[in-house]
Amino acid sequence: MADDMFEKERLAAIYDALEPDRGDLDAYVAIADDLGARTLLDVGCGTGTFALLLAGRGVDVIGVDPARASLDVARAKPNGDRVRWLHGDATTLPPMQVDLATMTGNVAQAIMDPRDWEGTLRGVYDALRPGGHLVFETRDPAKRAWEGWDRAATHKVTEIQGVGAVESWCDVLDVSGPLVTFRGTHVFGSDGQVLTSHSTLRFRERDEVEAALVAHGYTVAEVRGAPDRPGLEFVFFARRPPVVSVL
Repeated sequence: MADDMFEKERLAAIYDALEPDRGDLDAYVAIADDLGARTLLDVGCGTGTFALLLAGRGVDVIGVDPARASLDVARAKPNGDRVRWLHGDATTLPPMQVDLATMTGNVAQAIMDPRDWEGTLRGVYDALRPGGHLVFETRDPAKRAWEGWDRAATHKVTEIQGVGAVESWCDVLDVSGPLVTFRGTHVFGSDGQVLTSHSTLRFRERDEVEAALVAHGYTVAEVRGAPDRPGLEFVFFARRPPVVSVL
């Protein structure tokens, strides 16, 4: 199920302007280079920023996302025809064998239902070639990131070309165990329209994620910190085991 922020057309259209700093993607570009990835599956590709970065570097990229409005934004970007865009999620993928699959921008946390999470891990495993990698990030629950998501901390006014001023902020609505639900509010100065988006994220413990990966056939090669957010996130490197030939 797509998040409101990415499914509502007017919100999807301004997402990149509201989140212009995507320095977090530099680490993923470096990872793709280090792993020698020539084919990549970007799960939860959103408006396509990372997928297009990699496609511009000669990687054969497939981007999948459940939010049609975000995919429309991605397709319309320069060189949008260089990526294969799929409307859906990792449980509905066609047959493929990629070198690397990614979930950037804490996409993994947006997959909150345990059944959907298990289905995602299975779907990605099937999409990887033997020896291929799944790399994704998730926030460390112990750091309680949601405590900084109140209106005072998140309020901003963004001037967007062709749109005008957009006022936005976030309010946490509920914290129930590992689930955090929050509402984003966006006020368009040009016509006064107010659009809200509701999101729920699941904060998983490191050992919980590792156990799920192993249960679905992966080997956990490494767990790193996010270089742009040291001490706040886990970055998981999971691998589909290579085929071992028996002579």
